[in-house]
Amino acid sequence: MKKSENLYITTPIYYVNDNPHIGHAYTSLLCNVIARFMKLAGKNVKFTTGTDEHGQKIEKAAKAKEMQPKEFTDEVSVSFKELAKCMNFQYDDFIRTTEERHEKAVIALWNRLKERGQIYLDSYSGWYSVRDEAFYQESELIDGKAPTGAEVQWIKEESYFFRLSNWQDKLLKLYDNQPNFIFPESRKNEVVSFVKSGLTDLSISRTSFNWGIKVPGNDKHVIYVWIDALTNYLTSIGFPTIEGEEYNRFWANGSSFNVHVIGKDILRFHAVYWPAILFAADLPLPKQIAVHGWWLNEGEKISKSLGNVIDPIGLAEEFGVDQLRYFLLREASFGQDGNFSKKNMINRINSELANNIGNLVQRTISFLHKQCSGAVPTVDQSLLKNEESLPDCKAILDQVMDHLSKYEFNHIILLIINISSEANAYIDKSAPWTLSKTDRERMSLVIYKLLEYIRIIGILLQPIVPKSAEMILDQLQIPKEQRDLKSLCNTCVSPGAILPKPTPVFLRVDKEEK
Repeated sequence: MKKSENLYITTPIYYVNDNPHIGHAYTSLLCNVIARFMKLAGKNVKFTTGTDEHGQKIEKAAKAKEMQPKEFTDEVSVSFKELAKCMNFQYDDFIRTTEERHEKAVIALWNRLKERGQIYLDSYSGWYSVRDEAFYQESELIDGKAPTGAEVQWIKEESYFFRLSNWQDKLLKLYDNQPNFIFPESRKNEVVSFVKSGLTDLSISRTSFNWGIKVPGNDKHVIYVWIDALTNYLTSIGFPTIEGEEYNRFWANGSSFNVHVIGKDILRFHAVYWPAILFAADLPLPKQIAVHGWWLNEGEKISKSLGNVIDPIGLAEEFGVDQLRYFLLREASFGQDGNFSKKNMINRINSELANNIGNLVQRTISFLHKQCSGAVPTVDQSLLKNEESLPDCKAILDQVMDHLSKYEFNHIILLIINISSEANAYIDKSAPWTLSKTDRERMSLVIYKLLEYIRIIGILLQPIVPKSAEMILDQLQIPKEQRDLKSLCNTCVSPGAILPKPTPVFLRVDKEEK
């Protein structure tokens, strides 16, 4: 992720054949945290998500429930909006592929490809997975199944094709010239290997079902669901109007940064098919495809057949929204699989949130009320040097932004935890309860420094645990306009301000009850 004034960040649009699970929550959370950090940094940000509502799987799922596809998608799409609301994701646009604006964008993209000779009509025969909505070559099958483990079926039908094979060399050049186009590098290597093995033209229409956007001029054919789905990234910024403000600000502007954050299971569609389609349509490409791993449940792969699917809304209700956000970011390294464990989650909440950060806030403000009637001390700023110096805010901010550029969310959290640990150690070392009897000027200095530690922690926590961070900053009476990243270095707690009595921010979880 590069420095830029404009950031366009997207989740994939989620397929509505079932309810949201922890994987959906995790992808959206990553995007939300980046968007929040960039907004705090004063950048123009557009964060989009949505639902993918066409295709054979949806048609089958609706039929199984004796519903019309649109009625079915209307119902399930709401659950993804509810997840976003529950988890405090605050997206800027929610795109549904059944919307008129999206159909217009898909048809416009199809026509651009057709006009440029990139689409032709032929017949297709090969292995197709309904679950993956993907075609596989014979050499890719493992024990008669798709690489994902999905069942495949042999199909033969008339189909439109996209000249994917035309773009093999240009794709390889893209990966070579822009080494961070696919992040992390391990995923890039996987894609390069696939493309080097040879690309064949891609079947991009179906005639065996009806639920989808019809091919212009030939309504026997439905446009392939992945062409439909990928176009959402253009729909949300105003395509097919390419002179529009949002399109130019977030997509066509060479200095903007646009990134698709995805799970590793849909890497090929985003890192091979999508850039090839954009090349062929003579449209700009995204700057990066950022690929995260999957979540395991107590070390086991999550699947409906095992009955171990994790419901994020249920977890948020049990442990708290911010606690769940914190755990998901803390526990997994970007690009690698994360392991969900209630035991680990409880330990993180208790040891890092309650005992460390929460305890720091509670004990500091409680002591302030006991010794100073809740008033922030006025101190001689010249004394805040040498051994009494405050944390280097600029160095901290530089580290945070560097970690963010590499999606190292757990490193950002560790940095904040270390600041809090340093502050707690400072309390024990300075013993302000003793200074209250022997040196009240120094006691005031210690309290002031601790409040500054808490202010820094509160500002940095905002993208990660928004409501809890707001509680911290409210207890310090930090004005709303002084909670951005610029203010981290340029402002401080206000001497003389009367702080409210402390309210616990992070409560411990009783292990016995869980």
